[in-house]
Amino acid sequence: MAPTKKGILERLNAGEIVIGDGGFVFALEKRGYVKAGPWTPEAAAEYPEAVRQLHREFLRAGANIMQTFTFYASDDKLENRGNKLSYTGAQINEAACDLAREVANEGDALVAGGVSQTPSYLSCKSGTEVKAIFKKQLDVFTKKNVDFLIAEYFEHVEEAVWAVEVLKETGKPVAASLCIGPEGDMHGVSPGECAVRLVKAGAQIVGVNCHFDPLTCVKTVKKMKEGVEKAGLKAHYMVQPLAFHTPDCNCQGFINLPEFPFGLEPRILTRWDMHKYAREAYNAGIRFIGGCCGFEPYHIRAVAEELAPERGFLPAASEKHGVWGAGLEMHTKPWVRARARRDYWESLKPASGRPLCASLSSPDSWGVTRGDAELMQQKEATSKDQLKQLFDRSKTH
Repeated sequence: MAPTKKGILERLNAGEIVIGDGGFVFALEKRGYVKAGPWTPEAAAEYPEAVRQLHREFLRAGANIMQTFTFYASDDKLENRGNKLSYTGAQINEAACDLAREVANEGDALVAGGVSQTPSYLSCKSGTEVKAIFKKQLDVFTKKNVDFLIAEYFEHVEEAVWAVEVLKETGKPVAASLCIGPEGDMHGVSPGECAVRLVKAGAQIVGVNCHFDPLTCVKTVKKMKEGVEKAGLKAHYMVQPLAFHTPDCNCQGFINLPEFPFGLEPRILTRWDMHKYAREAYNAGIRFIGGCCGFEPYHIRAVAEELAPERGFLPAASEKHGVWGAGLEMHTKPWVRARARRDYWESLKPASGRPLCASLSSPDSWGVTRGDAELMQQKEATSKDQLKQLFDRSKTH
């Protein structure tokens, strides 16, 4: 029998760093396996080889948490706005668990089953109704015996608390991650208060993911940590940000940027930016460090390389990467060989190659959140009349 792996809390309690994987929906959309718009994870059942390969690349890059590809895999989201399914929600969730476990067993990785925010909450359904949706996914995670659970990508702490209350019923460790920035959730609840509510609900790990760039997310988790400590509570902390620079975002994050989702590439962080992020997160006391949308395996490798002194080893993927550009010593061109040093890459200010483009954008500010009629969701496809109303309104913003 294989030796028993240490659990997530055992690792964090010992002060170990755990490294999460990257943003599967964005990565697989670029590869042709996820549709932008619904952002749902049917690929786990439809194209398992693609999901398996991405898990393996993140594992090789240094991740030791394999999240099930179950983002937006609740039944109400899978069936939202005319999305057509060839598989049931249960089949998608089960396939995602099997793939994550298969790859986790190839290394010292744990499997995290994840739930995320629901259209039902945005449509003002009751706590009982929303919890029932989470429970369906949880039944699969329990059947597949994932190692721990994550409630991630919640814009409203109220819904995240409901998710934690459901997930903790298993007795497995629970992490809770909001997609908020320093201003707090979409109802104005501060990061510190959000964290306190999540810990009181039963989450042992709290933090943020998505919507904002790494340094903004680290700043937000610092505020969460301050709130938890001020309340006399204890928790571990996690951060899984975007791989995009977002200094111009408002409280809604990158989905308000005019470039979202198909024009974000000029904002991508370099691998060297990721070194800075990993160090900032570690210095802030965060020990669960990963990535979300935009993160590719080379970004996670950079995180693992930066934290190699603390972890005591490099990831397998560093076999093909000279740390801080050392591999360029083998380049044929002398001016490129001259770049084989840390100070060159740390001080580089990359050009965009787009002379007519601004460095910052003006984000949309529709001010729409839960309770607004425009956020009410539906099973039917968005009609042409509904789209026309949106197109007309967008011209005034």
